[in-house]
Amino acid sequence: MSQAKIKTLFATQIHYKKLTPKLHSWSLSDLKKEAYQIQKSDRPGQIWSAQNYKNGYTSYGSNQSGFDRLHRISSTFQGLEKSIDKHLVQFIKALDFDIRPQDLTMTHCWVNIMGQGSAHSSHAHPLSVISGTFYVNVPKGASCLKLEDPRTNLFMNSPTVKDKAKPSNQRLVEIKPLNGYVVLFESWLKHEVPMNLSKTERLSISFNYGWNSINIRGPYEN
Repeated sequence: MSQAKIKTLFATQIHYKKLTPKLHSWSLSDLKKEAYQIQKSDRPGQIWSAQNYKNGYTSYGSNQSGFDRLHRISSTFQGLEKSIDKHLVQFIKALDFDIRPQDLTMTHCWVNIMGQGSAHSSHAHPLSVISGTFYVNVPKGASCLKLEDPRTNLFMNSPTVKDKAKPSNQRLVEIKPLNGYVVLFESWLKHEVPMNLSKTERLSISFNYGWNSINIRGPYEN
């Protein structure tokens, strides 16, 4: 008699690994220095953040100044992009995507500086393919990254799970950010950053990868 087997299907995969500069021209100290220089000079971003990002600053809303595409205006951030590209290749392979890594390109890259009391509510990045964050400075007691089960709006009469349920059964999963680590996930996955309770600012760099129209394979290409 064959034994019954429970399979895990439709998995949501997260790539979370330490990023190293190696031959690419960036360092945590350089990124931190440039991030605060950008904050100081980015008047449109300051205004946008005051309206949308309480107690914090983000260059996400600075599309006119180009500070939402930092990899295109800074050699330091361009070096970071090259390092992240290598992890993108690993993630695409793990997901079994039927694409080449060059079919995707980093479309946006922006700075997030979260002061005490700053938070980022639940959201997704629907116009992108892969999104993620690189952690530059995460002080003790700073906010985690919280990921939401993508099936939540489909649950009907579904019981709650135990507090100590294994991660694959949790409805919300928290990832503790660490300096120098990068996290990648599919852009449809809802995520949030709870209120930062640390008195020290939490500094990260977020990014999106979208379709590279130049390199997308046509129907007759191999």
